[in-house]
Amino acid sequence: MKKKYSFKEKILKITASIPKGKVMTYKEVALAAGHPKAFRAVGNVLKTNHNRQIPCHRVIRSDGSLGGYNRGRAQKKFLLKKEGFF
Repeated sequence: MKKKYSFKEKILKITASIPKGKVMTYKEVALAAGHPKAFRAVGNVLKTNHNRQIPCHRVIRSDGSLGGYNRGRAQKKFLLKKEGFF
């Protein structure tokens, strides 16, 4: 029998699977979790995550801007540059 994941668990699992140098939008993460209109909820889940093994900095806004990050936008930009996204 398949384990049923909570919304939060789905979001963190999807985010954890984003490889270095790649990003997904909040909307893409919501869609992958089966909740296409829950992009704001994705942001709320990620802003409360403090597990450094979940690369929340790899989730950006649909317009290409960075969006928020619980360690600061400057840190998000630094990490994305370091990973070769910019």
